[in-house]
Formats: sequence, C-alpha cells, structure tokens
Amino acid sequence: MTPMTLTEKILARHAGRDAVQPGDLIDVEVDLALANDITAPLAIGVFEGFGLDRVFDREKVALVPDHFVPNKDIPSAQQAKLMANFAARYDIEHYFELSESGIEHVILPEKGLVVPGDLVIGADSHTCTYGALGAFSAGVGSTDLGVIMATGRIWLKVPAGIKVVYHGRLQPWVGGKDLILKTIGLLGVEGAGYKTLAFSGEGIGQLGMDDRFTMANMAVEAGAKNGIFAPDETTREYMAGRSRREGLYLADDPDAVFEEVVEIDLETLEPQVAFPHSPENVRPVAEAGAVKLDQVFIGSCTNGRLSDLRKAAAILKGRTVARGTRLIVIPGSPTIYRDAIREGIIETLLEAGAVIGPPCCGPCLGGHMGILAEGEKALSTSNRNFIGRMGHPKSEVYLANPTVAAASAVTGHITAPDTL
Repeated sequence: MTPMTLTEKILARHAGRDAVQPGDLIDVEVDLALANDITAPLAIGVFEGFGLDRVFDREKVALVPDHFVPNKDIPSAQQAKLMANFAARYDIEHYFELSESGIEHVILPEKGLVVPGDLVIGADSHTCTYGALGAFSAGVGSTDLGVIMATGRIWLKVPAGIKVVYHGRLQPWVGGKDLILKTIGLLGVEGAGYKTLAFSGEGIGQLGMDDRFTMANMAVEAGAKNGIFAPDETTREYMAGRSRREGLYLADDPDAVFEEVVEIDLETLEPQVAFPHSPENVRPVAEAGAVKLDQVFIGSCTNGRLSDLRKAAAILKGRTVARGTRLIVIPGSPTIYRDAIREGIIETLLEAGAVIGPPCCGPCLGGHMGILAEGEKALSTSNRNFIGRMGHPKSEVYLANPTVAAASAVTGHITAPDTL
C-alpha cells in the first residue's frame, strides 16, 4: 500500500482511487458546497447559465447570509434577496434565515453539516476551517462554486504537505490563535502556497475544538490549500449527537511523506500579536509596546465562539473598557449568543462597556458595525489585517487572541493579560 497523509486519503476516497500523490490532478465528489451573501449571487448566475431545473443535491448545498446582514444598504439587501429566492426555487435544505443564521464557518460545524472525512468546497477563502474536524475543505471562486452546484464535482491538484509539530505544554493565556500566528510568522503568508498544513504533536491534544477551528481557519493566511487535524477523542466528543452522519476517522500513515516539517515549542510560546499589515508580522505581546487603540473587536470565524467569549468575560469581569476605546463583541451564532446570555457572559461584557452585535461577519471585513476611520487603530480577534481590511486604508489592524483583546480594551492599548 502506498503510504498517504490524512489529506491524501480523503482526496483518494472522493476521487474513487486507491491512492493519490502530490501533484496528481483528480476529479472529486463534493460532500458539501457552500456560499455566502457575497459569493452566492455570482455562483447562482453561473449555475443558471446551465439551464438546469435542480442543483446536484439539495441536501449538499449550504447558503449562509452572513457578511452584510442584517442588510446594511440596498445592494446588500438585493444580494440577500437573490440568495433567498434561489434557495426557495431550488428547495435548498441548508439555507438559513436571519434568525437562525450566523457566521458560515461557525454554524456549519455547530449544526453537524460537516463530519470527519468530508470534502467541503466553499466560495469563501476561510472554508479551510473544517479541517479542524479532520475534513478536507478549501475555498474556491464563485464560478467554480456555480459549476459544483450543477455537477457536485470539482477537479483538484493534490497538495504536498507541511507537517507542523507542536511540542510541550500550553502556557497561560495561550490558545489556538497564538499557535497559528506563530506558525504563520515562521512560514510567511506565502510559505505554504497550495500545500496542506497538517497540525500535529502532543500540544494539539491540549486544544479544544474552538482552538482547532481557529487554527484551521487561518491556514489560508499562510497560503495553504487546506489545514487539517487528525480527528481524535476531542473530535468524537464534539461530534457526539451533532450529525446524522458518522464520519470517517482517518489518520496519516506512519510513513506518510511530508515535504517539510516545522517544529514549535509551546513551553516558550507567549500570546502573539500580528502587526499591520500582514498576519506574518508577528511578535510576542510582551514586545508589542504601548500601541493606543481606538477599537477592540472580539468575534469573527476565528474567535467568535463561546469559549472565546468566556475568556474575554473572565478578563473583563469587574473591570471597564478604557475611555476613548470602543469594544465591539459579536457572537458567531444565535446558539452561542443564547448560551452566552444564559452563562451571564453578555451581562458581564455589557457591564464592562462592550457593544454586542448580532451574529454576522460585521467589522472583520470592513463590512459594517465597526468600520475604522482614517488614522484609527484596532485590535481584532479576526484573521486578516491587510491595508484597509476593517475600514479606511490609513487605519491599522492588529490581530490577537480574545484574552489579549479583552485586556487591551481595559487599558486602551495593547496589553498582555497577565499584566492587569
């Protein structure tokens, strides 16, 4: 038998082959096709050009309005309406109305629509999030997604692999965001171009699913085609009772070949901060200096989950947001929002001076509910800090984990949580 990585095993199964190797061009079956309110309208135009009366499988298409909802202007309202009409016309099972919708990469795993071993393609670059469950998932353009909605298939080049091994114990205040920022800092934003980032090592066993979703989500920030974790007991616990499907719990063969191995020592890893204007511009928070902040944002498909809000609330409890700094918090889904209310998290955040937004992508992409003005600086728990990402091209975005974000909201400048 040809030794294969976890990613190669998933791709081989979906191509109907016994084995694949890096560089192979393969035609694969898709388990789930995803689009949002920005990308779906373009994909719908491509699909309708085929003149078909049905999508390839109404249960394997997910349409999630999340970027500009509640609609911020007339164009975004038109996009959402087009998406809703398409979902109704073709009887799409996984279309989510505003009251049940949230950030696509949060709600699809939450609702059990992705299981280990799946192959998921989405018209959104952060579709790689589902690698946290041991699925192959990657983003494509809207044109490709339109074809997938018609055929249920796509061609892929099998990516080579980079194995990232995390050794040692997690230090206080360090989470998945810090591991992936450190990794991107080492590799660079093009260092994993069209490759698989395979996350491994004893350090991974200390991470919950929320941290793994954060890391897989940001694999694309290193240029990777996909990021992936071998599903384990933590995965099984997360999946228990969540999906109608069982999933495949696969792993790398012991002699699987990786193009490169990167090793990271968690014993010395501190919370990390990515400075403007790139996720690779990383340094430890202790070396950040006193960068004054106009805004702190806690949310997005990287850090808008319940454990993220818990960590932020633990820092903010009994403290208040600094005068002159805005704190915006957006739960990733209605379920997270409700759970945060039940746990008293939302009350703690409100008492500290936070503004709570409805589940959506909001300010992460400079969409709405937190756009930066000229010269303003923001610390965000999101995944990108390119020029103009959250607003004015002369604004600045710093990336960090939720505890650094909460501590920074209290002081009004970038702050390590252990210094409060």
